[in-house]
Amino acid sequence: MRDKMVKSRACGSHLELSNVSQEKSPDRLDSKSTELPPNQGEQSSVGEDPAQGTAALHPRKQQLDAVSTDHPLPSEELRLTHTDAQPGIGLWIHNTRLHTRQHSQASEGSCAAPSTSPTSSFETKVHGPAQVSPTTPWRNQQRRSDGGDNEYQRQRVRLTWENLTLFDKMTGNKETAQKSPIQLLATTTTATTSGFGFEAHANGMLEPRRSKPPTNLEDIYKRLASSHTTASPPKPMYQNYVDRIEGAINEATIVVEVSRKLLNEYSDLGYKSVFNHAFANFPKDVGFNNGLPPPQPGFLEGLEAQEYLPFPVYNYTRGAVLHKCGPNAIALPHLAGEFKGPGKDMKKAQLQSRYDGAALVYARNEALSLLRKPDPPGHAEVITFTTDGTNLNFFAHYAALSEYGTVEYHQYLVMTAALVASYQGYKDGLGGLRNAQDHARELSYTMRDQLNEYWKQCHGGGQKRKASSPLASP
Repeated sequence: MRDKMVKSRACGSHLELSNVSQEKSPDRLDSKSTELPPNQGEQSSVGEDPAQGTAALHPRKQQLDAVSTDHPLPSEELRLTHTDAQPGIGLWIHNTRLHTRQHSQASEGSCAAPSTSPTSSFETKVHGPAQVSPTTPWRNQQRRSDGGDNEYQRQRVRLTWENLTLFDKMTGNKETAQKSPIQLLATTTTATTSGFGFEAHANGMLEPRRSKPPTNLEDIYKRLASSHTTASPPKPMYQNYVDRIEGAINEATIVVEVSRKLLNEYSDLGYKSVFNHAFANFPKDVGFNNGLPPPQPGFLEGLEAQEYLPFPVYNYTRGAVLHKCGPNAIALPHLAGEFKGPGKDMKKAQLQSRYDGAALVYARNEALSLLRKPDPPGHAEVITFTTDGTNLNFFAHYAALSEYGTVEYHQYLVMTAALVASYQGYKDGLGGLRNAQDHARELSYTMRDQLNEYWKQCHGGGQKRKASSPLASP
């Protein structure tokens, strides 16, 4: 008698659910619902009082377990509360209705589990013949909970600029959506990132192995390798340098030791050195720097902008004044350098010096164009150096037209000195660096005097500037 009562009760459960599914279609309920999480499995059935439903549930479950433990009933596997606001009711009713029909066709009045599992029926309805994980309905609940009534199936898309732009438009990020790929790269690219080398090449800055030697290469090499006017450094000075470089722990230490032991310090008023300061005043998008941040060399040496007066170097020479610090900013320098700490990548220093040299070449060519006295084709006057304290490299820079008519900026390796390997290498590096400083200083004063002479001829009536250059003849 109890077996009959339990079976009749279970079949009644299916009939009640079938009636509910006829009153409210799954399409209407599905937009407001999601599937129940597993922790709500002990709630009451539809159409019953919660307390009575819970009490009747346990004997029915015991009877069904005796019949089949591998295929639970849909009404036992999927449970819900008696409310339309409960998440998952639409999917639950739709799923249960399918199993009720299968159960009725198999055996009228029987409560045996259907041959097809609830999960496979749901997958066939939604996804077709493809096999989907049993946890798919629960993941769908999380997706629908994020989107409210606007449900959609998430799909993987390719990571392209078009899809990123579309995503930014969907999320309301108008500032990023309106930027081009090169503009987006400029906001994140620095001279030490992997994308910088590609952009440098695309903008016409050639690496040393693809650069052509300057036409005055022999003169440059002789100048760097010649004996410096200062006395040769004593050997204890070299030994002290080796000890400090080998014991250095960061880049700042390398900068200090190279500056103290190798670089020359001038006492000229208005001729100075600047360390690690960006060219914030340099014009943007002039060709070689399209989409890139301004250069920021580790070392720069030249005349202050106010030393070019009465010539208004601020307004008449594009790219001449490099910093935004008023009259104290350096203008039209011819020497820049890059430092790296112990064990750091010198290839990055080489790439940074390529960018520095291109900026100095651009500014020099603008000034010479104003004077109508351009350098001969392939002629190099700008020098950059890179060092990690152990080795010292010198590069010559110039600009030339390619066979396609575009401007290319060349960076050619002139000389390398092994500062730590031998005493002679240390002397070669010290002499080469100070010779490069002397020549860059001479070029700065020559440029200053030529611009002032140009200003006098074009405007006249101006008072002749008193020669203050140490290079001027008495």
